[in-house]
Amino acid sequence: MSSASRSRSWDVHRLPSAQGKSFLVTGGNAGIGYFAAEQLAATGAVVVLGSRDPAKADAALASIRSRVPGARVRHLPLDLADLGSLRTAADGLDLDRLDAVVHNAGVALDDPPRRETRDGHELMFGTNHLGHFALTRWLAPLLSAAPTGRVVTVGSFAARSERLDLDDPQSTRDYRPKRTYGRSKLAQMCFGFELDRRLRAVGSTVLSVVAHPGGALDSLTPSRPPVCVTTSGARLRAVPAGLLVQGKDAGAWPVVRAVLDPEVRGGQLWGPRVFGLRGLPRREPVPPHMADPAVAARLWAVSGELVGTDDPHLGFR
Repeated sequence: MSSASRSRSWDVHRLPSAQGKSFLVTGGNAGIGYFAAEQLAATGAVVVLGSRDPAKADAALASIRSRVPGARVRHLPLDLADLGSLRTAADGLDLDRLDAVVHNAGVALDDPPRRETRDGHELMFGTNHLGHFALTRWLAPLLSAAPTGRVVTVGSFAARSERLDLDDPQSTRDYRPKRTYGRSKLAQMCFGFELDRRLRAVGSTVLSVVAHPGGALDSLTPSRPPVCVTTSGARLRAVPAGLLVQGKDAGAWPVVRAVLDPEVRGGQLWGPRVFGLRGLPRREPVPPHMADPAVAARLWAVSGELVGTDDPHLGFR
């Protein structure tokens, strides 16, 4: 079957059963992460919401349970900006295996000043990239114990126009928030593709896939009070934008497909069909600057040094 016909046969509103599987969604209490968790919960899987805010996590759990009868969802305390806490967080999953992790959580700052994590890393690079890099190491045994484990990294359209500066990965010399955010997402995406190359090199059954939500606006997102509330006025004002972009519920579709579709392969990139900004999920060509193995290998080495590991395969065998 061609990739085009597979895309047409995939129904975002009728997902396949994932009964017996377990998924972790970082940042599952809001935005794309929330809607990915809600959609995955409807498959019968156990869905764990990784979040550093217990109150927001509780609100998200209540919202999912109200919309998905019998949803099997729970909260995992998770702070990606605190690298020393991640091993304990992974142990707190209390699972024999993990079928997929969705590396979704992220920080986006619009204005200076430059901020740092508890470990002294620039906040966006440290949380969005280094936190997920380090977490993957501690999840490796659980992902490897699943028949076909997956690491799904959520990238961003913002990464397309950025390039990594690995002489200054943490923007210590020239901090511009929007550029630093785009570079942190590019680092995540480069990591996702490089991880798959390394998984293949050791013959792992785990796949690493990258997905992005396209253009996803709050004003086009259906309300899930108190998680998110969209007024009718905001929706009306956003109608023209809806020709080009979409809500965060639809932005989650490529992510969910990357988790569930048995036809998905490691090293692929999934995003919305229409100009990569809106529509049903489809496979996209990987931009060359995201797939450069030399850049990715250097990023991996820098990341390993910053998080304190020299394991070239992050625990996967």
